Amino acid sequence: MRAVIQRTVDARCEVNGRQISGFMGEGLVVLLGVTHGDGPAQAQTMARKIAELKLLRGERSLEEASAPVMVISQFTLYGDTKKGRKPSWSKAAPGPVAEPLIESVALALEERGLVAARGVFGADMRITLTNDGPVTLLVDT
Repeated sequence: MRAVIQRTVDARCEVNGRQISGFMGEGLVVLLGVTHGDGPAQAQTMARKIAELKLLRGERSLEEASAPVMVISQFTLYGDTKKGRKPSWSKAAPGPVAEPLIESVALALEERGLVAARGVFGADMRITLTNDGPVTLLVDT
């Protein structure tokens, strides 16, 4: 499982021109990709890392700040560009494997008391955010 985590001061997700989730104020946007072999253990590890990483101002975690998070599925994080000009997506897990794992990360964050906004799996989404810092981190399980 791979995540690009960005510290933000606002974020929103739109599908078909309609806002479906978002937040104002300090939080994190997590672009989350799943690869073959990922399972519930990787989802729990990723949720713990997201909740506990001290990425917010004042070296605080999401849990310490009670800040929101937006979780967006992002299969392109496993794009392979080593050969040619067209990325290969073969390292990304298929939707029936990835979708429940993305959802389980969001649910695990909610079980920790956090507000976890979501995108729509497989949809053509427009993600708007204001990166704070900028702070962007790549996390692998």
